[in-house]
This record gives sequence, structure tokens and C-alpha cells, in this order.
Amino acid sequence: MAARGPCRVHYKKKVTSFDIAELAGVSQATVSRALRGSPDVSEETRQRVMAAAESLHYTVDKNASNLRSKSAGTLALLFFEDPTPDDSHINPFFFSMLGSITRACTRQGYDLLISFQEIGRDWHADFAESKKADGIILLGYGDYLTHTSRLEKLSRQGTKIVSWGAVMPNQPCVTIGCDNYNGGLSVTNHLIEQGCKRIAFLGDASRHFPEFQERYRGHLQALRAHGIEPDEALQVDAESSQYSGQQAADNLLAREHKFDAIFAASDLIAIGALAALNAHGIDVPFEVAVAGFDDIPMANFVNPPLTTVRQDTRMAGDMLVDSLLRLIHNDLVTSRMLPMQLVVRRSSLLREVATGSAHPQD
Repeated sequence: MAARGPCRVHYKKKVTSFDIAELAGVSQATVSRALRGSPDVSEETRQRVMAAAESLHYTVDKNASNLRSKSAGTLALLFFEDPTPDDSHINPFFFSMLGSITRACTRQGYDLLISFQEIGRDWHADFAESKKADGIILLGYGDYLTHTSRLEKLSRQGTKIVSWGAVMPNQPCVTIGCDNYNGGLSVTNHLIEQGCKRIAFLGDASRHFPEFQERYRGHLQALRAHGIEPDEALQVDAESSQYSGQQAADNLLAREHKFDAIFAASDLIAIGALAALNAHGIDVPFEVAVAGFDDIPMANFVNPPLTTVRQDTRMAGDMLVDSLLRLIHNDLVTSRMLPMQLVVRRSSLLREVATGSAHPQD
């Protein structure tokens, strides 16, 4: 029987970030930044680094990486309850934004912790102390004045926060939002172009709801620009829910002030108003034109389909995640405002529908 030679054990060399740097033609520091999703690295460089890492079969030890950087590798997304007819208690406008935020986190290599918060809870203290996430994205807030005081406390504690909402001066945190003023201006200009002169506004236009307030401000500016004096009796407070919209429209009808159009501060309010008008036998749009704001999916399926203002939820999700990551990496970040798009559908088309020449969107 032949004698066997010595047994040799071959150890596979562990691939390091230096190996990736050499293959990608960048520095090791650039590799580290690219692998942790730093916004300081260009997309082209990040793709080159990721391709090099994949070719070397490199896998990131996320736990070790997080220990070195004292990072949780997780972003928190906090929803706040909204008055909805179902058990979700979440404004449907945020559902499409949720998908965009989730995809943006995945691209950046972060986990996403989603939490539903009741408005009355001391959520700001819970998250400041838990260290569950590196930063927080906030969607919805109820009463803005109460919300702001909590944000100020978190800001003083150094918590990284980005919020979706009205972009205003001297806010306690970075905010991404829509151009609500020009949205309100565009809707009212469109209704006036359709021949409407007595346009009601449904929505709480106080400082407690700054997004609604900005939409109302644009609405008033459009009226005055066309020589129409605003009538305070045509403004009715409403929260963003179908039930509140229906109540507001009923309240408006009970005032017995003539109106030929309704601009609702949200699609949910507008859909509730459509139900109220239908219950009173009022034809939309021939007797009263209706428009909303948000372009939630349901807006295209009500009867008649709803004219509204579209907010770019895909861009919003990307910007929320990007801004938060920049804050986490101590970059300079400012609040930003997204453009809006008027989406015209049959609920406001008086002239075109009457002549049979309407070409509504969607």
C-alpha cells in the first residue's frame, strides 16, 4: 500500500475592502462609504464598487459594520393615525409613498422599521431613548402646533429627523413637501376657467393644518387675481377624511349660500363631498364642480373621476430617505419643496363635458 504524503489544508483568503478598492480603482475609504450607502459617493462609483464586490463574492458583515460605526443600520418610519372609515387609520395618500421609501432604503442598504403611532402617545421620548434606528422619517402629524413642540425636543437631543409636510421658515427639522400654494392656485384658476365664480373651500385653513392653509392661501390669491372677492361663508373646516368631507358639504349646503364649485383640501374630503352632493340630488359637474388634492388611487375611480393635484410620491420617498441619510452622515441638508401637477378629470369639466369635447387625464 503506497504511503500517503502529508495532508495539506488550503485556506481561502478572506476578501477585504482593500481588495475591492484595488479592483474598482478607488480608495478603501471610498469602498467603505459606498458599501454603507453614503450619499457622498456618486451613483457611478457606487455601482463600480458593488460590481467589484460581487465579482469577488464579498459579503458585508452587517453586524460588525454597525458595531464599528455605532449604527443600527436601520431607519424608522413613523405613521400617525388618521380618521379613516376602516381599521388602517392611515391616510391612503401615504401608502404609495411607503413603497417608494422602502425601495430607497433597500438601494442604500438600510433596513426599515415601520411603526404606527397614536397621536396622544409620547412617541418622541420613546424613540429618542430606544436607539432602535439611526434616524426617523415622519408621515402625518395631526395638530401641527403640538407636533412642532415635540420635534423641537427631539432636535435638541440630536435625533436625526426628516418630516413630510408643509415647508415653512424656521422649522425644527428638515421637511420635504409639495408646493401647496401653487397647487391651490392652479385648482382655483382651473375652476374659474370653467366659469365658476362661487367656489367653496372645504378644509381647516388654520395654523394647525399648514398644508391646508397654504392651499387655501393659493385659492384666495387666484380668486382675487380674477377680481372675485372671497366669501368667508364659503370656507368650511374639515379634517382629511371622507366622513369629515361629507359633514362639511352638508354644513355648506345648510348655510344656503350659493356656490358653483367645491375645492376640497384633500381627495378624501372631496370624495365625502361628492357623497353629500349626490345625496342632495346635485349633479357633478353640471351644477357643482368638484376638485381635490393628493391624487390618491381612489380619485380616478369615483363617479365622476376627480380633478385633483398630484404629488410625486416616488420622488418624495427618494428625497426623504436621501435627506435623512445625509443628516446621519452630518452633511448639510435643507428642506425642499416638490412641484405639483394639476390632473383634470370629469368632476370639474363643465364646458368641455357640456360640448362633448372633454379630454380628461387618466
